[in-house]
Amino acid sequence: MSDFKQNGAITTLHKLPGYNLEHIENQLRKFSKRHPMTLILPSLFSELEGPALAGILKELSQADYINEIVIGLDQADAEQFEFAKSFFSDLPQKKSILWNDGPRLREIAGELEARGLAPDQPGKGRNVWYCIGYILAANNSKAVALHDCDILTYTRDIPARLFYPIVNPALDFEFCKGYYTRVNSKGQLSGRVTRLFVQPLITSLKKILGHTDYLEFMDAFRYPLSGEFSLSTDLLAAMRIPSDWGLEVGILSEAYRNTTTRRVCQVDIADNYDHKHQEMGKGDYTDGLSRMAHEIAKAMFRKLGTEGTIMNQAFFRALKAVYLREALDMLERYDADAHINGLTVDIHSEERAVEGFANSILDAGDTYMESPRETPFIPNWMRVLSAEPDLSERILQAVELDNAD
Repeated sequence: MSDFKQNGAITTLHKLPGYNLEHIENQLRKFSKRHPMTLILPSLFSELEGPALAGILKELSQADYINEIVIGLDQADAEQFEFAKSFFSDLPQKKSILWNDGPRLREIAGELEARGLAPDQPGKGRNVWYCIGYILAANNSKAVALHDCDILTYTRDIPARLFYPIVNPALDFEFCKGYYTRVNSKGQLSGRVTRLFVQPLITSLKKILGHTDYLEFMDAFRYPLSGEFSLSTDLLAAMRIPSDWGLEVGILSEAYRNTTTRRVCQVDIADNYDHKHQEMGKGDYTDGLSRMAHEIAKAMFRKLGTEGTIMNQAFFRALKAVYLREALDMLERYDADAHINGLTVDIHSEERAVEGFANSILDAGDTYMESPRETPFIPNWMRVLSAEPDLSERILQAVELDNAD
């Protein structure tokens, strides 16, 4: 971003003229002696065969300030796990692959699930949760960052700019969120769920509820759904993350609950960001962007409930009406922005998306009211290790044996 304005509840770290990646990396090498850094890569096996991950590893091979890379590997059989060990072997950093479908980690997972201490549904949230458990068990890191494995425009600026605010002793941040521009290879604005759902939804909630610290906090993020963030390991142990597609919103809500806004920042990590694109999905919210919007809305409603907000059917009907107006107005703004930059916006398809997102508000509201006993968050690792004191040793041993076989 070319501006330098500070506004909202959190600090924004822009990419300004004078920025130099080599200078940042030299500083990170010095900081790493006292503040070891660990990077989490949550990955499906299919992403090892995709177009992005090989390029990501090529860039990461030059990020020698990172102490360890933890790969959470999902949907891999034994042969595919062996391929994964070879695939990641060229990384110069220490690396550990969590074979989540392997017998050792499945045995541990089964015991935890039986006690209600672990997610029983596969997905990114579950993958990240087990990576967090391994990192806490290893106890050799001061800062942790995470990013997705499908980034087609990846450069090593991403981990450098994510880690820097957390490990620089002259700064005082505990949580950092990445943001960026989203333009796809066809010259179209991307990021529909952020542009057309989350941002106008937050604006609509503020119109109805007035000022709340939580909504002001959420509104301060330029790209709240980015999958890239970093945090201190002290904060990591207390995080309770959602197991569904509300992961990114849920993590922001946990940052809001566990630290102060003064210690939260967002950082510009890429001039442009492109990764795999999803279709809208079905109206039953089983896949695609419709599922994502539905689960994001549920996550926000749950959080507002914990803040003391009373919500009923009349509330959700009013919210849908306000959202529709806000989202369509927002679409006009993005269309103008696209025009002046020589980009395109498909007005018809984006208005249809807005209509689908509006319906998800009502349906998510119904789900929220019909399931008051639902426990949406995975227990944090402080609770798990309190219930299972020897679990750290068992996880470390399982991962070590898997990677040594």
